[in-house]
Amino acid sequence: MENKSLGVIGGMGPKATAVFFDKVIENTVAQCDQEHVDMLIMNHATIPDRTTVIMEGTEQRFLDAVARDLKLMEHAGVAHIAIPCNTSHYFYDDMQAMTSIPIIHMVEETIRLIHDRYGAGIKVGVLATSGTMKTGVYAKACQKYGIDLHIPNETMQAQTMKIIYSNVKRDMDFSPEELEVQIDELRTEHGCSCVILACTELSCITLGPDYRLDVIDAMQVLVERSIILSGRTPKSTV
Repeated sequence: MENKSLGVIGGMGPKATAVFFDKVIENTVAQCDQEHVDMLIMNHATIPDRTTVIMEGTEQRFLDAVARDLKLMEHAGVAHIAIPCNTSHYFYDDMQAMTSIPIIHMVEETIRLIHDRYGAGIKVGVLATSGTMKTGVYAKACQKYGIDLHIPNETMQAQTMKIIYSNVKRDMDFSPEELEVQIDELRTEHGCSCVILACTELSCITLGPDYRLDVIDAMQVLVERSIILSGRTPKSTV
């Protein structure tokens, strides 16, 4: 496959963007600098918070801001665009309509991988922002592939938001214990065959070995798909 450059619209949040960049490097089969993926990374940290605009009904604020980033990617001539933010994929159709450059659909790719790995009819849990949950982007994708999505109750959702916005975004606290408790509950008490980490802040947290089993990290899915579409080989396929 021809080597192609990757555009990354990041800053949602900044730490998650840095982790995405590291993961692309760490997961690419390469023996020298020149065998890595060429990337243009836009760390647009001041872009409006996705959950806030969805909850407030002010979505156009986000679309106006991201439109400029898409134009930048076009001028740079990237072949594909990755956006390491699950909530932003609520705007996927609007964003794709703004550019001729294919945007990698992290949600679609994640649910397709789960379907290919586990088959239809399974029950999966999801940990995401309240904005992502409200939009139903994962629910729609699961319905398309015949997967039963378990929606967290209010208590778990509040705890997930605390981990995302207080622990990771604000305090840069990446201790895994609180997230591992949630994964345990989804697997043991609610019978989920796997759990989706559907927020890139959660991807910043390193889980213990026992908690990585049957956990699908949407960022990792985006990383591997980005590598492949850029003409490189991800280590997972070697």
